[in-house]
Amino acid sequence: MQTKPQNISTFIGCDNHYEESDLVLFGIPFDGTTSFRPGTRFAMQAIRPDSYGLESYSPYLDRDLEDLAVFDGGDLELPLGNTQKTMDEILEYTRSLVADDKKFVMVGGEHLVSFPTIQAVFEKYPDLHVIHIDAHTDLREDYMGEKLSHASIIRRCHEFLGDGRIFQFGIRSGLKEEFEWSKEHTYMERFSIDTLAEVVNDLENVPVYVTIDLDVLDPGTFPGTGTPEPGGITYKELLNGIKALQKLNNIVAADVVELSPQYDPSGASTAVACKTIREMLLTVGK
Repeated sequence: MQTKPQNISTFIGCDNHYEESDLVLFGIPFDGTTSFRPGTRFAMQAIRPDSYGLESYSPYLDRDLEDLAVFDGGDLELPLGNTQKTMDEILEYTRSLVADDKKFVMVGGEHLVSFPTIQAVFEKYPDLHVIHIDAHTDLREDYMGEKLSHASIIRRCHEFLGDGRIFQFGIRSGLKEEFEWSKEHTYMERFSIDTLAEVVNDLENVPVYVTIDLDVLDPGTFPGTGTPEPGGITYKELLNGIKALQKLNNIVAADVVELSPQYDPSGASTAVACKTIREMLLTVGK
């Protein structure tokens, strides 16, 4: 087992040592392919201190972070201006967690950072299924000629996952070609997450990775994101979706991405992100 240094500033309830923890929280401060408003690289700088505005106990799940052993590994130090090298370093770090039999919750960063973390988990669990909660399809073959983009992350994952493994919810934005492509290759619920509980029943006993792009929420609830998309779900609907995930027996990892805290000076969007991370830590660590 590898020893990792303890982060000085930690998310609430995540101050255990690496060796004694089954669950790892870490941040990836990268927004190098953001196509509209950058700033997700600053998410964890806002999230960690603001997490202490929460309780460690979730009344929604009736569980407490204090009852888990969670290690906050801090944020990865990444090269600037080299997307491929960034992906390689994220992959190497995540592989080290998986090799140590750790589950994890990763916090972005833009959504592209989920590509190498999902890949690392897939290498250990070749029958991996992905639940993708997002406003955007993320199914482009490329974005302006670039295949490594936050607009193509799910398409990149499909290249190794294949058909029947990706389940998309809340989708309400994308190219027509993406929506057409999804009809043959992914399960997609447009505009809502109402069928998530039904899909969970079918995935109850397979390994699952959950990726949550917070712009699935309506920008009236969550304005602090680089690509706000009107017509989103409410936070109560997202919480109900997370509660539905409790039926899954093998959630091996998850991520929460796309908070840009500077676009919401009120701090409300950061509070939403903190609460979502707490619920996902309790969900993955159950």
